[in-house]
Amino acid sequence: MNPRGRKFGVLPGFGLTFGFSTAYLGLLVVFPLSMLFVKTAGISADALWQIVSSPRNLAALGLSFKAAFVSALLNAFFGLLLAWILVRYEFPFKKVVDAFVDLPFGLPTAVTGICFATIYSSHGPLGRYFYSLGIPSAYSQFGIILALTFIGLPFVVRTVQPVLQDLDVETEEAAMSLGANRRQTVFRVILPMLFPALLTGSAMSFARALGEYGSIVFISGNMPFKTEIVPLLIVTKLEQYDYAGATALACLMLVISFLLLIVLNALQAWTKKYERSARA
Repeated sequence: MNPRGRKFGVLPGFGLTFGFSTAYLGLLVVFPLSMLFVKTAGISADALWQIVSSPRNLAALGLSFKAAFVSALLNAFFGLLLAWILVRYEFPFKKVVDAFVDLPFGLPTAVTGICFATIYSSHGPLGRYFYSLGIPSAYSQFGIILALTFIGLPFVVRTVQPVLQDLDVETEEAAMSLGANRRQTVFRVILPMLFPALLTGSAMSFARALGEYGSIVFISGNMPFKTEIVPLLIVTKLEQYDYAGATALACLMLVISFLLLIVLNALQAWTKKYERSARA
């Protein structure tokens, strides 16, 4: 205790920690990203519009958003089911299954792409059945959606799971005791309470899929106007020394990512407010 009677904390004071944090974020985040905007500012408005609105770039943007959106919808459904099973049921090797949910976080994305390209190719153990039905799984948009669904699933499960754990089973029993059947209990009691968390997890899955590159480059086939996504197109332009085109697309994706972060923060704040009001 100092002479004025104030206790010293374990961490240093606000001024030092704030200055260190600001310098850290400035050097690693703000400065590199600001250079991207500076580089883009050197491109005229007409040239920038021509780059963004070119047919190839629009096709890549459309595929990126479509595949990310479809994978987010799939993750919302299957992630909810998986979270429900992990919370409400006991079965052998439950902890192993729960650990496998986090595998996409720790697995290198390039490894994911190679595995999916091998399994879902025309001669792969699963791909041969899809091809026999006339559904090309590898080197197609379908394969891209499969890979994006894999990498985005943990976001939904880990967002919904703690809400399910806090959800009192007595609430369901009370609804059923008042005459509600199982379907009414699910759609009028359980899902409304899970919806904010489910929406947040799906949005996180969408944002993650929108910027994915490593797991897509091997399974997509990288065909312009068909299976070419924006991150891959940026790398292609860099390899072709089209720095202006790569910079313009990168800046566009940066702005979109920033807007998605704002939406995610708003959803998380709304989720917390909803949970507090529900508990009250």
